[in-house]
Amino acid sequence: MHTVTSHRDSAVDFVRALSIAGVVTLHSLMVGVTLSPDGPVFANAGDVGHWIVPVSWVMQVMPMFFVVGGFAGITALRAQRRRGASGAAFVVSRVRRLLIPAIASVATAGLLLALLADAGLDPDLVDMAGYRYGQPLWFLGVFLVLQAVLPAMARLHERAPLRTLAALAAVSLVVDVARVITGSDGIGYLNLLFVWLTMQQVGFLLADGRIDALSRRIRITAAAVAFGLLMVSFGTGFHSPDLIANTNPPTTALLLVGVIQTAAFSLFKQQLTAFADRRPVAAFTGFMSARAMTVYLWHMPVLLTLAGLTALSAMVTGDQLPVPTSGEWWLSRPLWLVLALSTTALLAVPLSRLERLSAPIDTTPARAAVAVLIGAAEVALLLVVGTSPMTAVIAVGSWLLALRITGMLTTPLPVPALTRSTVRDVARIPG
Repeated sequence: MHTVTSHRDSAVDFVRALSIAGVVTLHSLMVGVTLSPDGPVFANAGDVGHWIVPVSWVMQVMPMFFVVGGFAGITALRAQRRRGASGAAFVVSRVRRLLIPAIASVATAGLLLALLADAGLDPDLVDMAGYRYGQPLWFLGVFLVLQAVLPAMARLHERAPLRTLAALAAVSLVVDVARVITGSDGIGYLNLLFVWLTMQQVGFLLADGRIDALSRRIRITAAAVAFGLLMVSFGTGFHSPDLIANTNPPTTALLLVGVIQTAAFSLFKQQLTAFADRRPVAAFTGFMSARAMTVYLWHMPVLLTLAGLTALSAMVTGDQLPVPTSGEWWLSRPLWLVLALSTTALLAVPLSRLERLSAPIDTTPARAAVAVLIGAAEVALLLVVGTSPMTAVIAVGSWLLALRITGMLTTPLPVPALTRSTVRDVARIPG
């Protein structure tokens, strides 16, 4: 008989909080800004030199994030089922928690981009800012879809856990092989669904206690085999040794990383729990858990603003900015990281209230499905077309419609006036 987790797990919550902090830290390190005779130049510091490869081995946390997301998701679903809630109610609660903070973030981004364009800033810089802002939004779309199908995937897991996991992993591999043979990254983007669904299913196994029930020898062997296969894939050129590059599009290298990370988590679960229960660590976990989506959605606007202010200050003072990855640049990174992380945390304190807005849920599976489709479609719009004042207005308007479909906007109180006024302000500004 396998144990079914029905309460919060401090080790799982800590790993999830650490994963979000790791993503913000990595993105902070990748921000590069210099000055040229034509003005500021913003670049991805990860594209300069080879430093990103070893760092990616430590900072590629997405596989484990989706594992603990699956753990937390199926635990929450089972708790709601015991209270008599439907699968549609679970989906709607997730849609609301993801889309409401996204509305505020995208509306603000659209407004700022419109102001920059109206101020006469180089259109290429405005477009670049919109592109950089939109890049991390892939996670919003994928996580939204995975949460939406979680009740269905949980039923498959309960009927045939290993066959479901094997089927998803096999489809991920087929997509990866097709991508390599055809040279088409477009095919690889199918793994935005299958790779992360596989990791979510691993989280279900973890929640059931199936992984912890395996002997230490089996778990160590699984991690060692996954590591060996990863090395072979790097050596043959099937996968890039840059694990960040393996996210875009996702590859089966991330499945192997997920096996290693999950095995390590299980093997050191007792020590992780003891560490996570310490008061300072628990405070960090509590802060991040209550603000996870807010931190994720707002860290990029913070980074872009700080980069812009850095360039503006250098232009005013005449100082030279260090070249990304130079010795001077690395010496400046600790202060930059402190500034970026602390600013993001301070901003997340008031904005995280948006994650906790709620209203009674009275919906149908069809309405929940439509809301999810609208939510995911607008994320795709922002990623494919780019984040601009116009696409921001379209996305925000569509997400408000999705919330109305879920019954969130039947009364005026649950949606903050700031959100609606921001949308109106963006719509009035040209550009």
